[in-house]
Amino acid sequence: MTTSTPLTTPEIACQYLPEPLLAFRDGGLHVDPKAGIARYGPRSLGTPRHPSHVRVGFVGTADTIQKTWGWLEENARGVRGDEKHPDFPGYAPDRGFFSELETIEYPVGKITQTELLETLKIRGARERFERAVELLDEKVRLLSEQDQPPQYVMVGLPNDLINRCRTADYADHEVGMVHRDLRRAFKAMAMKYRLPTQLMRQPTAEGKDRDDPSKIAWNFFTGLYFKAGGVPWAPTSISPGTCYVGISFYRPLGSKRNTLQTSLVQAFDDRGEGLVLRGHDFEWDPEKEGSRSPHLTEEHAHGLIEMVLGRYRQEVGQVPRRVVVHKGSTYWPAEREGFAAALAVHVGQYDLVALRPQSATRLITESKYPPLRGTRFGVGEMDFLYTEGFIAELGEFHALHVPSPLEISDHVGQDTSRETLLREILLLTKMNHNSARFGGLLPISLKFSRLMGEILREIPADRDPLPQFKFYM
Repeated sequence: MTTSTPLTTPEIACQYLPEPLLAFRDGGLHVDPKAGIARYGPRSLGTPRHPSHVRVGFVGTADTIQKTWGWLEENARGVRGDEKHPDFPGYAPDRGFFSELETIEYPVGKITQTELLETLKIRGARERFERAVELLDEKVRLLSEQDQPPQYVMVGLPNDLINRCRTADYADHEVGMVHRDLRRAFKAMAMKYRLPTQLMRQPTAEGKDRDDPSKIAWNFFTGLYFKAGGVPWAPTSISPGTCYVGISFYRPLGSKRNTLQTSLVQAFDDRGEGLVLRGHDFEWDPEKEGSRSPHLTEEHAHGLIEMVLGRYRQEVGQVPRRVVVHKGSTYWPAEREGFAAALAVHVGQYDLVALRPQSATRLITESKYPPLRGTRFGVGEMDFLYTEGFIAELGEFHALHVPSPLEISDHVGQDTSRETLLREILLLTKMNHNSARFGGLLPISLKFSRLMGEILREIPADRDPLPQFKFYM
């Protein structure tokens, strides 16, 4: 006679984590970046970090420079919103970001019609793409060599250049198929000249973008202020001396199929600032290793932490008190051992956390609204967190799709409670200074490590990438 094991229903527990506050000028607090800036002004206003003037240079054709310049001046005065989009107060000395634009048009930044047509008529996708990058390189270099170079460069891309050169897919006999993106290649190139840049498509400059005008202005000028050296807002309730590290992987341009590098983003201090670091090459064969998600050897994991701690000490003057590592896949034994060995020597507290976007497990509400952003729920030993959803504090829902929660698929370390880790993740989803968006799916550590990897792959191995976020945005 056989006996069957009775099925047990896993226990489901729910908890709501209140929306984290952000800090603005003079300690003003608000949950919403837009409302906080409109009410108080940006965080760095009144400090040496505040850019009271920003010299703006332009690259583009005569037509796109004129339109881009016109869009900038018009929107800097302020943009009316509607019931779904708040007014943009402007980028002016007496309101909004309390900063003044100095628009300067350098003739050397102009792409002539001859240069444009010669680029567009190149037949090969690879050759045409590379010539477009070279052309933009020439113009940015000339701007950088001026006696008084701009602090920020707007690049007005004509429709023809976007349509013909936005991406390039071609076969390389050594590495196989290659995909390249003009924005990523341009950012990697412009970094050489230490000039923050912003690409603007012609439809946006002409006012034909489908997005709401006030939303576009909020996102654009928030990024401009940050790239000019300002701090739009800062996090609150972060433990002093905590360093957050985001880890992802990418394949360098022109490398062998199984050669990968590590993209590291580390964020620290009370302003939520961070740095981009490039790890070492390593080999990863999905078929041999039995997993499509790359994983580090113990030696590589140890070396990455040593790199992070060394840079932290260089920037802050001491090692962090606590390190939290965010990764998109579970930690294999060798990774755990490598990370733990390096951290145990230098840091008193650490947590290794794996976050995985997924759509298999969701909460279904009884109302017509999706679950609240900040909802945490557990199914047995599994933990989930909604970083997108209905925003209770604003009574609004900003996403364009049915939200899915993040799964905390792995946690190594006993120094921090799970609730504290989830509160920190929710806060770090609000630290993207490249837009005024309320929040995002992933914490800035993990989101930016992935985005930066796309640009790092375009930077040659013999050139050191700049560490500041502003050159990648």
